[in-house]
Amino acid sequence: MAYIDGFLIPVPKKNLSAYRRMAKAAGKVWKDHGALEYRECVGDDLDVKYGLPFPRGMKLKRGETAVFSWIVYKSRAQRDKVNAKVMADPRLAKMAPMKMPFDIKRMMFGGFRIIVEA
Repeated sequence: MAYIDGFLIPVPKKNLSAYRRMAKAAGKVWKDHGALEYRECVGDDLDVKYGLPFPRGMKLKRGETAVFSWIVYKSRAQRDKVNAKVMADPRLAKMAPMKMPFDIKRMMFGGFRIIVEA
């Protein structure tokens, strides 16, 4: 079964174009180094009436939206190899944290094992 890295990122709506450009470049780097899939999704229907809505759980500020992202790998071991190559890739150095179109300290991230595939 595959392995997933997942992200939740608060992005100012005014920065979505810059975020999209950065994400397209990053996606190319991950895919070039072996990621199977790279997805970036912007919040569309977040005003739900049940559970804990993303805006409240993420403590989104006025003018921000949620970006939900994931990268798919063959395995955790392959993820570790791909990420090591990605972090050493000079194309990624151009995207230094101080230039990010969001507050990197508020980004949520984790690695996930798939337990159900339907």
